[in-house]
Order: sequence, then structure tokens, then C-alpha cells
Amino acid sequence: MFKNIKFISGILSLLSLAACSKPVSRPEGSASKSSFYDLSYTDINGNKVSMSEYKGKKILIVNTASKCGYTPQYKDLEKLYEERKGNLVIIGFPANDFLGQEPGSNKEIAEFCSTNYNITFPMSEKITVKGDEMHPVYKWLTDKDINGWNTQEPKWNFHKYLVNENGELIKVFPSGVKPYDKELTEAL
Repeated sequence: MFKNIKFISGILSLLSLAACSKPVSRPEGSASKSSFYDLSYTDINGNKVSMSEYKGKKILIVNTASKCGYTPQYKDLEKLYEERKGNLVIIGFPANDFLGQEPGSNKEIAEFCSTNYNITFPMSEKITVKGDEMHPVYKWLTDKDINGWNTQEPKWNFHKYLVNENGELIKVFPSGVKPYDKELTEAL
């Protein structure tokens, strides 16, 4: 049994390393084919939210999970949100797409985020960020025929997408890029 645990741990480490690729930036001259501001999501309390509410601000979209090695990033995401909420919105999109690391209900996720990290930034209801059931926001973020250039789906939890003040996807950050890493803060 101990060998099985070590094997699984090794596989998880490899997956984690694979999720740590480099950030990708929007190429010059690329343009969105449809407006990001036409999209909406349902928040963790069941209220519909239009992305148009965030016009004029940068938006950092993060697929989150409560039982992941990257879960402590919640702390710095909240700190970053508090410091920059005049011109930055962070939206957490809980998803259970990677090894079942977000098994809870919306209520359990909200309680976890509040109790453990005092999260005040907007949180979506639990969604799917890959495959046939992909949420429309993630479809827009990962389809170059819609966003103008990017095809990179989340490879793991806490993958980040940065949308500028004009509703254009400008940068994609892998899970290993933390909220205060230079490549992310310089893009803000």
C-alpha cells in the first residue's frame, strides 16, 4: 500500500509540474471576435452577474479548488483584490475537474472560502472548465475563434486568465504563477 501512495504522489507531482508552464501573452494585432462583456455567470449565491458590470477594470479569472496544493493562493488572491479593487476584479470559478479537488457544494465552497481565507472577491457557482460541459466564460477564454488568439485550457486548478479594461484577453498564467509573482503583477 505504501508503494501505491508513493506512486500516486509521484504522479501528482508530475501533473503539478506540467501545470507550471510559462505565461502566454496576446499577440500583437489579435482581436476578440465576440465581446467578453456579453458573457455572464451565476455567483456562488445563485445570482446572475453580467461581465459588463466590470467594464473599465482588469479582470483576473481563476479556476479554484479547496483541496489542491495551490489552494493557499486564495490568501494572496484576496490580498491582491483588496489592494487593487479600484481597478481589478478577481473572480474565482470553483471547478471539480482535476482529481476531484473541489467536491463540495456551493454552500460548502463559500463557507470554506470565508472561514479559511476571508474571501470577499466574487465567486462563481461551481462550474466545469474543460470538456463538453465547459462554462461559456471558459469557452470564450479558450477558443481563439472567439477570443482572437488563445486556445490554452486550464491544465490544473488556479490557472489564471487576465482580461483588460476593454474586455480583451491579454495574458494566461499557469497554476504555478502565484498572485504576487512578477509576471502577474507587471501585467496588472
